Amino acid sequence: MFVRTESLPQTPQQHMTVRVHTPIGSAVVLWRGDPREADGRHLIEWTVDEDIHWGQNTRPAAAARPELRQEGDRVVMIGRLCLADDGAACLQMGQWSVLLDLASPIPTGLDDSWVQISVGSESVALYPYRS
Repeated sequence: MFVRTESLPQTPQQHMTVRVHTPIGSAVVLWRGDPREADGRHLIEWTVDEDIHWGQNTRPAAAARPELRQEGDRVVMIGRLCLADDGAACLQMGQWSVLLDLASPIPTGLDDSWVQISVGSESVALYPYRS
């Protein structure tokens, strides 16, 4: 997915952060590309390093539409939950998928349902593709 990123003021001991702008919203996340290329338009891959805990940081979504937003120091992502037979999971947000690590079982019958995931900004990162 192509997104627009803008670099943010950095502190010396902080990982580089950017504000990412997508068709479904924006949020502040970690940048895992070349710092000199943080401002611009990029084809990226999303990663979420925080485990998904149903009923804690994950719950049914109030609306059936993809969304990305910032709430304080957390990133909120809304999308369709995809569960594989092997226990893998992903969140389909518009045109892209985000792979997820499940720390607790997802209740039966929620595959392909709309969910809201709220994770710390420091656990969401963008990796630009090299073409």
